[in-house]
Amino acid sequence: MKSDVETLNPTRVKLTVEVGYDELKPSLDAAYKSIAGQVQVPGFRRGKVPPRVIDQRFGRAAVLEEAVNDALPKFYQRAVEEKELRPLGQPTVDVSQAPDPRTGGDLRFSVEVDVRPSLELPVLEDLEVSVDDLSISDEDVDARLTSLRERFGTLTGVDRPAADGDFVSLDLRAEIAGEEIETAKGISYQVGQGNMIVGLDDAVTGLSAEGSTTFTAPLAGGDRKGEDAEITVTVQSVKERVLPEADDDFAQLASEFDTLEELRADLRTQVEQSKKFEQGLQARDRVLEKLLELVEVPVPESLVEAEIHSHLEREGRLEDAEHRAEIDESTRAALRSQLLLDALAEREEIGVEQQELLEYLIGQAQQYGMEPNQFVQMVDQSGQVPAMVNEVRRRKALAVAMEKATVKDASGNVVDLEELVGGPEDDEEAPAGAPEGVPAEAVEQRADGAEDAADAPETGETVDPVGDDAQAAADAAATGQPQDAEDQDRA
Repeated sequence: MKSDVETLNPTRVKLTVEVGYDELKPSLDAAYKSIAGQVQVPGFRRGKVPPRVIDQRFGRAAVLEEAVNDALPKFYQRAVEEKELRPLGQPTVDVSQAPDPRTGGDLRFSVEVDVRPSLELPVLEDLEVSVDDLSISDEDVDARLTSLRERFGTLTGVDRPAADGDFVSLDLRAEIAGEEIETAKGISYQVGQGNMIVGLDDAVTGLSAEGSTTFTAPLAGGDRKGEDAEITVTVQSVKERVLPEADDDFAQLASEFDTLEELRADLRTQVEQSKKFEQGLQARDRVLEKLLELVEVPVPESLVEAEIHSHLEREGRLEDAEHRAEIDESTRAALRSQLLLDALAEREEIGVEQQELLEYLIGQAQQYGMEPNQFVQMVDQSGQVPAMVNEVRRRKALAVAMEKATVKDASGNVVDLEELVGGPEDDEEAPAGAPEGVPAEAVEQRADGAEDAADAPETGETVDPVGDDAQAAADAAATGQPQDAEDQDRA
C-alpha cells in the first residue's frame, strides 16, 4: 500500500491511497465467503458455492464491490497511522479506481477529512496572569451568619400585606380567552424568588391574606407554553421568617462552639476558604484565556456547522438566525479550548489513570443527581466513556498549566494554587472507590483501559458543546474547563 497526504488547510487534509491487488486478495476471499453464505444455488449447499459459480451467477463486480467496502476502512486507518494524522469528524471517500473484474489491477481512493491542527504552544513557565485580591470583610461574615440563622428560623403568620422575603400560600388560576388552562392550590412561595411566573412577585407584593389580583404572563409549561394567559392569584396566608438572636445560645445550638465570637471566627475561616476557591477558579479561567490569546487555534468549519445543526435541530430552532449566531460563537469557543488542551496534554504526555476516571464519573453522577453505578452504565451504553477520558485529560492539562504559570493578585503578590490544583502526593492519597452501597467493581470495569483510550486515535464522534452546565463545582475542583466545552474527538 502507498499513501500520500496533501494539506488542504490547517484543519483538513486529503489522503491518496493505492492498494495492490495482492493486498486486496484477503478481502476478495472474505467477500466470496460472505456471498456464498447468503445465496442459494441449486446443487450446492449454502456456504459451499465455489467462487467461479458466484462469478457466473452474480458477476465479479458484486464481489469486488463487497471486497472494496470491507477493505476501505482498514486501508484508510493504516494510512492515517502511517501519516500520524489525528482525524476529527467523518471522512469523505472517493474511489477513483477499482480492480478490473477480469484483469485485476490496483485499488485507488482518496479521503478528505478534518484533522487536529498543529499548534505552537508557549512555554508554560513564561505565562503570567492576574486575579483579584483576596478580600474578607465583616459584611461577608455577617452574610454567612445570617444564612446560618435562616436555617434555624421559624415561620410566623402576620396580619399585614406580603413583602419581599415573606412566605405565602397561593392559589393560581390561568385562563386564555376565558378558557381555564390550569389551576393550582396551596402553593408555597417565597416572595422575591422570581422562579415561578413572570410578574408574580409584583402581583403578590402588597396583598394580604385572602387578597386577590389578576395579571398577564406567558405560560411556563404545558401544551400552550409561551402563550400569554390571564393569571389570577389569591393569597391564602402570609408568613415571615423570624430569626434567632445571634448570641452565645445560638452558637451552641447551631455549631460546636460555645460563644458567638468563636462561631464568627469559624465563619470567617469558611469565607476565606470560599474566597480562595473563587480566586482559584478565576486563575483557571485566566490561564486558559491567556493560552487562547497566545495560540492561534483554527477550527474545522465542517465540525462547527455539524454541531450547530445538531444543536438547533434538537431544539427545533433551525430557522432561528439569531440563536444560530449565538450557538456558532459558543461552538467555536468550545472547540478552540478543546483543541488547545488536547495539544497541551499531548506535549506534556498526560495520561488518565483508571482511578482518575472513576472519581470523575462519580462526581458527574452526583452533579446530575444520579446513583453512580447507574450513571456509569448509562455513559458506557451510550459509548461516551472515551469522551469522558478526553475530558479528564484536558482538565489535567489545564491543571499542569496552572501549576507552571505565575499567578499574582492585583496587589502583585504571588498566589499559591497548590491546594486547588493538587500535586502527585495528592493524587496518590485520593479517595478510592464508589460511595457506600455501590458495587465499585461494576464502575471499575467500565473505567478499565482509560489510559489506553486517552492515547488512541480520535474518530470524531461528538457531543453537544453548548448543552447542560451541570458540572460547576466539580469542574472547578478538577481545574477543568467549563462544561459547555465539548468533545470533538473520541479516543
